[in-house]
Amino acid sequence: MPTSETNTTQSLNVIDGLDMNMNTVAQDLLTPLYNSEYGTFFATSILGVPLAQWLAAILVFFFFLGLRKFFTHIVIGALQKAAKFTANYYDDRIISALKAPFRFAFILVAIHLFFLIIFKETQTIKNILNTLIVYDVFWAILSVAEAMRGLAHQFAGRFSSDLSKEVGNFILTIIKILIMGVGLGAMLQVWGINVTALVASLGIGGLAFALAAKDAASNLFGSFSLLADKSIRIGEWIKVNGVEGTVEDIGMRTTKVRSFGKSLITVPNQIVANNPIENFSRRGVRRIKMRIGLTYDTSSTQMRQIVEEIKYMLHTHEHIAQKETLLVNFESFGDSALNIFIYTFTSTANWARYLEIREDIHFKIMKIIEDNNASFAFPSQSIYIEKAPKDEKTVS
Repeated sequence: MPTSETNTTQSLNVIDGLDMNMNTVAQDLLTPLYNSEYGTFFATSILGVPLAQWLAAILVFFFFLGLRKFFTHIVIGALQKAAKFTANYYDDRIISALKAPFRFAFILVAIHLFFLIIFKETQTIKNILNTLIVYDVFWAILSVAEAMRGLAHQFAGRFSSDLSKEVGNFILTIIKILIMGVGLGAMLQVWGINVTALVASLGIGGLAFALAAKDAASNLFGSFSLLADKSIRIGEWIKVNGVEGTVEDIGMRTTKVRSFGKSLITVPNQIVANNPIENFSRRGVRRIKMRIGLTYDTSSTQMRQIVEEIKYMLHTHEHIAQKETLLVNFESFGDSALNIFIYTFTSTANWARYLEIREDIHFKIMKIIEDNNASFAFPSQSIYIEKAPKDEKTVS
């Protein structure tokens, strides 16, 4: 005899466990009101609900709102003060992270009891409240995971000390995605949706999904490539595909770059991984390249002396990288100046410090020019007028 299998999905129900028999307690407390001389008044029906039940529901609702405020200011405040006496700062972060989810939980309980007392809690309202409770629980879990970000960095540092922050952020992102996936499954379970069957049904549209997720997969593998190659790190100054700025985050899909105009630029990881990356933070030195022009009345003796003094000044400067290329030469006869070419590198790549060193070199070059009684040229033209020949006398 053939047997038939019935595939039933059990809905997730959390809210019924929070009723605290409040409807029974409320009815017991309201019975004396109905039996009193004002019983007719309290039994007045509003939207099909006696006035006494409305008053009780509103009273319970605001009681839990007050309890929420008490819990926040007294209990959480006391825990935060106690956590300051511990050497571990993660307990401070966890308590602060759980503050908002706990506050929201009191609101959900207040709403549940409100509808419970007026006997208007339908299955739809229960499902909505159950969904919000599941959301609140996983909100708390995600908040704790975010508070433990430092531990993820420490764990990643055991494998790669250079990329502990980037790898730690990547691991934490994967953990948070898994938590959100489980939370979404739990919320679907509330509404009686068979999550297992839903996941299995994705196999039917697997090809379409794979095509749609092609770019997402490329960005994901791009992030793996960036972390494996160690080509960029958070806080470094880079330029890639026309985007220049400081790296703020390397995510699973995108890399966020803060431009020097303070705008945030989000670049897909596949673009970062597949294009040349100019990493200014790793050069260690920074170039100074300039041409200075002297006036044409500068003598050869002055020019030779000036070139030698500039070269000596750079060779003895404490902030010039002596192991890098250093050139000072009388380069060319320009249209309006005798040009000296200077090419060297500072010992730092820090922009602010670089500008200070470059400024100091400018002042020293000006002093050298002044001490040799020479002067800087500027674009100019000299016009020479020849004396016109006298007109020959005409012989008649």
